[in-house]
Amino acid sequence: MQKIIEKAGILIEALPYIQAFKDKITLIKFGGSAMTDENCMRNVLKDIVFLYSVGIKPIVVHGGGNRISEAMKELGKTPRFVQGFRVTDEETINTVENVLYGEINPQIVQMIEELGGKAEGLSGRVHKIINASKHTLPAPDQDVDLGYVGDVKQIYAHPVISVLHSGKIPVIAPLAFGADGHTYNINADLAAGEIARALGAEKLVFLTDVPGIMKDASDKSSLISHLDISLVSSLIDKKVITGGMIPKVMAGIRSVTSGVHKTHIIDGRLPHTLLLEIFTDRGIGTEIVQINSGSED
Repeated sequence: MQKIIEKAGILIEALPYIQAFKDKITLIKFGGSAMTDENCMRNVLKDIVFLYSVGIKPIVVHGGGNRISEAMKELGKTPRFVQGFRVTDEETINTVENVLYGEINPQIVQMIEELGGKAEGLSGRVHKIINASKHTLPAPDQDVDLGYVGDVKQIYAHPVISVLHSGKIPVIAPLAFGADGHTYNINADLAAGEIARALGAEKLVFLTDVPGIMKDASDKSSLISHLDISLVSSLIDKKVITGGMIPKVMAGIRSVTSGVHKTHIIDGRLPHTLLLEIFTDRGIGTEIVQINSGSED
């Protein structure tokens, strides 16, 4: 009986959050190791279907970097990165599109529907959601041609809103169309942030391979639970925020300064990580907010 009572207590704890977020958009960037293990992937999607089932409006933007690299190797091409960006020639952009929109996107849609949700796959290029311009690198690599790597110029939200109004979960591949007629590959973190801004999302959630932002990467107890945007520059200078975490944080800053209430960075490998972060009093990752508290904790 005690265990049953405890389960009821958990539901009651979630109730005010469900009431607060019902009918509001939560944009989830799905990537990292959570996408390479089918059980982990299914656990994440169960959480997303739960959000959908209690009246929250989830939107999924997914990556797929590991699977793109594997597909390139099968074609005899060696993946190459400069300043964190994949060098993307014409053959590679075709591979990127085939993997993201031809393989991963329908897999996510199918799994959501198997779990009792309704979803529709979208491509930022095919459905004219993301307009991009060619990305150029700063010094010292300004002469390196990245090929079809893009920066988001504009988000056209109508196709995504239309899917939401039809009662489905939009699942978006971060591909874009350029004025030159070419397809562009967009960093999925940056695409997620720009779409969250355009749709006025309540929350933007990044699923990662770490617990969140930590002062000491080797010490989980150093997790920064609440991070005010005013502290980000100093944490980048101190190398606390590095590598692939930087685009997530920068997308989070742009989002929370444009109306998105909070950005969350959480470990996508943990069971029910989304539910723990959104529906419990404590949460488990790092949330980026605009509070000007002067404190990193």
